Amino acid sequence: MGDHEHHAMEANRNRFPTLFEVLSRRTVAPLDLFSFYIYMRDQQRSVDYLDFWLDVSQHLQLCRLYVRRLHRSVIEDTPEMEKNSKRSSYILDNAGEGPSGEKGNVSDQRLSAFLRSDHGSRQHSPQNSQGSNQSNPTTPGPERPPRPSFMTLDTSSPNDSSSPGQHSSADNVPRREDLRASAEKILYTYLLPGSEREIIIPQTILHDVQDHIEGPEQRSDPELFDQAKDYVFQAMERDAFPGFLQSKGLGNLVPQSMMIRLIIGLISFFGAVWASFILIFLNESRTTRCWLILPFTVSLYFIFTHQYMLDPILGLLAYSEYTLMDFNRIREPFVKKTLSARSLTLLALFLLVDAAVCCLFIFVPGKRL
Repeated sequence: MGDHEHHAMEANRNRFPTLFEVLSRRTVAPLDLFSFYIYMRDQQRSVDYLDFWLDVSQHLQLCRLYVRRLHRSVIEDTPEMEKNSKRSSYILDNAGEGPSGEKGNVSDQRLSAFLRSDHGSRQHSPQNSQGSNQSNPTTPGPERPPRPSFMTLDTSSPNDSSSPGQHSSADNVPRREDLRASAEKILYTYLLPGSEREIIIPQTILHDVQDHIEGPEQRSDPELFDQAKDYVFQAMERDAFPGFLQSKGLGNLVPQSMMIRLIIGLISFFGAVWASFILIFLNESRTTRCWLILPFTVSLYFIFTHQYMLDPILGLLAYSEYTLMDFNRIREPFVKKTLSARSLTLLALFLLVDAAVCCLFIFVPGKRL
């Protein structure tokens, strides 16, 4: 399926996206990967699980690039194999990035099997195909720099399929040592007890990964992280993703904004009730008491927006709050339609309650004490 057909099908999606679609960058704001990252960081407080997923996906991309360059060097050495190169490149380019049960896992297994059987021979290694007398100063060494923070990515391209920190320069030819360094970095950063950003996974999975990397096999293929990746995916799908859909798919406010609105709403409501009783017991005219509409309207609006996690005016204007006072356009069609319908319902309910409360305090008979 071509990219245009793929995007057209997703644009007509009449449902909320799945977690796999979000992680695969097949969605747009406010249900894009960047929004999910912010949600995991600020609300769920478990962004390390998402970073683990992204780093494993980057490791898969690095393995693909290594095998692709190795395949290219073999083609250059044996021109008669060129007729099979397109099919092999297609397999490498379309290896799945999702859980091990997703489509494309067969290609991942082939990639991992090849890397396990390959020992980085000098004859067909990508870096040596450049010539034994040439040196590449830009080739990364065994210690690769850490992946740049996902928060530094350009959010204007949420559908970009490249992994964070992935090198696209043709001069950055990965070596077998880079694959091992990448696998070790994931192990030492996320999985080992007491590591810098430790995530909680079953001990059996941890021991299997550790044995594969540090044991006699010295594996660095992406398949060795399959169990851990599946576990993290299921944990995010079960514990974090429903709240993300509720927060961004059915609402457009962040918790800090909701708390500020609740405080302002309660203070305004208390002030409106206090002023109402003063005007009633001073036997002020109903015309004067009409000024109570202003504080009651403000207070009830903020209380309703807190209760439903939705600002109906922003919803009708197709805006959603990423972080406190940082608003962005809603581009996901189904979310835009859903929030518009909820905004109209909330506005109608708010106006009904506001009118009832204002009428109660305006038309009640006054009595001067």
